[in-house]
Amino acid sequence: MIDMLSTLASYFSYKFVICAFIVGGLVSLCSSLLGVSLVLRRCSMIGDGLSHVAFGALALATVLGASPLAFSLPVVVIAAILLLRISENSRMGGDAAIAMISSASLAIGVIAISLTTGMNTDVNSYMFGSLSAMEDGDVILSIILSVTVLLFYLFFFNRIFAVTFDESFAKAAGLRSELYKTAIAMVTAITIAIGMRVIGAMLISALVIFPALSAMRVFGSFKGVAVCASVLSVVCAFVGISASCLFSLPTGAAIVAVNAAAFIIFSVIGKVKRSLKR
Repeated sequence: MIDMLSTLASYFSYKFVICAFIVGGLVSLCSSLLGVSLVLRRCSMIGDGLSHVAFGALALATVLGASPLAFSLPVVVIAAILLLRISENSRMGGDAAIAMISSASLAIGVIAISLTTGMNTDVNSYMFGSLSAMEDGDVILSIILSVTVLLFYLFFFNRIFAVTFDESFAKAAGLRSELYKTAIAMVTAITIAIGMRVIGAMLISALVIFPALSAMRVFGSFKGVAVCASVLSVVCAFVGISASCLFSLPTGAAIVAVNAAAFIIFSVIGKVKRSLKR
């Protein structure tokens, strides 16, 4: 155990490991908070759709020689707004809209990478995350955007709560529910785009779903679930990144595996808690 800790401590001499912990922790915190609202509104799969869009945008950015994060952010935000509008204002269901846009984006990304010549493109780092994927500019932009997302959630917590649980009541109370729903979709898109370089396109949606579902197994209040999900998500991210360093595992897969284990543990705790109440 001591040897493992000393080995892990030695990794902190590498700048990219510190960046991975910072960005991974911030993304996990943001995605878990937003995930509570999305899961309760049965919109959690929007994260999966947006991650595929982000992969397509990242692939195109690589081909064009543009900054991956700066290029993918506006694309994913626009896709989030389109998904919201299509699912609410057309005959096409929300799940069908997500499937259509996500599969098309994934196909565009794969084609763009396969047609690129003279480049060493590591598709696995896009699909499943990489500790060394982010550059200095991406890290700074990620920190700024993550803090912005957190401030949005904290300042508009009551409005997010109202829109999440009873949209009709929120409208009757004078809240602009459509505006807040659009804002939630946009900040979710930003979080997905930020986290995809470290977590990976195929796995980033798990950070939206797992912490919220785990917290709901034990807590019943919105605030309790939000606090528990955020703490749990950050802890799982740190444990997953540590495991990635120590055992040379794919970063995203390690984080999601830890989240899955936490979900099982919280499910058991929830069952024990309910049985004791009876």
